[in-house]
Amino acid sequence: MSTALLTDKYELTMLEAALADGAANRRAVFEVFARRLPRGRRYGVVAGTGRLMELIQGFAFDAPDGTLEWLLASKTVSPRTAEWLAGYKFGGSISGYAEGELYFPGSPVLTVDGTFAECVILETIILSVLNHDCAVASAASRMTLAAEERPCLEMGARRTHEEAAPAAARAAYVAGFAGTSMLEAGRRWGIPVIGTAAHAFTLIHDSEREAFTAQLASQGVATTLLVDTFDVREAVRLAVELAGPQLRAVRLDSGDLPQLARAVRRQLDTLGAPDTAITVTSDLDEFAIAALAAAPVDSYGVGTRLVTGSGAPTAQMVYKLVAREAAGGALEPVGKRSPGGKGTVGGAKWAGRRIDDSGAAEEEVVLAGPGVHPTAPEAYGLRPLQVPYVDHGVHDPDRSGSACLPAARSRHAASRSELPPTGLRLSEGEPAIPTIVSHIRDAAGA
Repeated sequence: MSTALLTDKYELTMLEAALADGAANRRAVFEVFARRLPRGRRYGVVAGTGRLMELIQGFAFDAPDGTLEWLLASKTVSPRTAEWLAGYKFGGSISGYAEGELYFPGSPVLTVDGTFAECVILETIILSVLNHDCAVASAASRMTLAAEERPCLEMGARRTHEEAAPAAARAAYVAGFAGTSMLEAGRRWGIPVIGTAAHAFTLIHDSEREAFTAQLASQGVATTLLVDTFDVREAVRLAVELAGPQLRAVRLDSGDLPQLARAVRRQLDTLGAPDTAITVTSDLDEFAIAALAAAPVDSYGVGTRLVTGSGAPTAQMVYKLVAREAAGGALEPVGKRSPGGKGTVGGAKWAGRRIDDSGAAEEEVVLAGPGVHPTAPEAYGLRPLQVPYVDHGVHDPDRSGSACLPAARSRHAASRSELPPTGLRLSEGEPAIPTIVSHIRDAAGA
């Protein structure tokens, strides 16, 4: 199925007017960035770029699903525009922050370079993916940070849109989650899938003993038994009786979780099951996970708060034209001068992170001006942040699909480890490091 109609109508009305006056073929550079982080956040996490590249490859209007026919029948476009759309395939270039990297206000997360026509119609799909996936990954990163070395498991599919669910699972995996309950995420991207039983499985049986016996017969002792349907203490006793000390885990989904986890840990140890783990669920977020830090909890299952961005359901990113082709063919910077903090810094940009001698991040440096070149960050002693995704229509296969996920996970962990201690706090505060925009007038780094 084509992804081309995942597009706002105004992109096609702009295209139609640009085709009529000749602006459609004018070279343009668009940039994705966030003017600010959501309230309370000290950093954001780039996620979704690998998924986005797959969608851009499928972004075509001549699909057999009747896309063009509908656009003509609904009078959304004229026959001339429909003819142009029939041959559309993005032939420009895309660069951006590597997936898993951290970002800050003003970071040029993605840069799209091509003709105005081929770039402008990608706005909605780009922002839809990045605003969702970056929001989920940023929340997930705070949760894995609070969990320290204990695994976090994504199980929020029943709390979000059916197509958002696998995307959320992927974004959480980039930010360090160990697995997901969403099978489609496992099929698409090879993310480990997890899941055992809900309270309904216990309630459909005549007794808890019958339910546990059936689950163990089906799944073996390497399963997790849900022990809070009735009496937790009795359920834990029964679980060990039926499974023995080899039972992998028990799950708690209600009650005073810190106190309950301590009581269950003591009981399991007394029953001779010291290796049986305790996993907890029940509307967890990063603050609830942090509150459980001193409790004997081995893993966390997180749903609603994760897939909704834990209070920040969008990364607030925008897609803005920052440069256009001038009369002589060179690029010239353009930008908004709108009041209310909605202005933009014109010109194509390259970014790097200044790292001190101890390996800690100090500044996010955004380089702009005629001297900017892909090698500029290294020339100025910065750690480069941007990588090529598409080069004149040719996609890098290592930066899309499931192939890019292991590197993205490792990159996220390494990038987060560079933050100063204040940048890792869950409390509200300023971004972990400041963003500095530096205008380069010469060709240094070229």
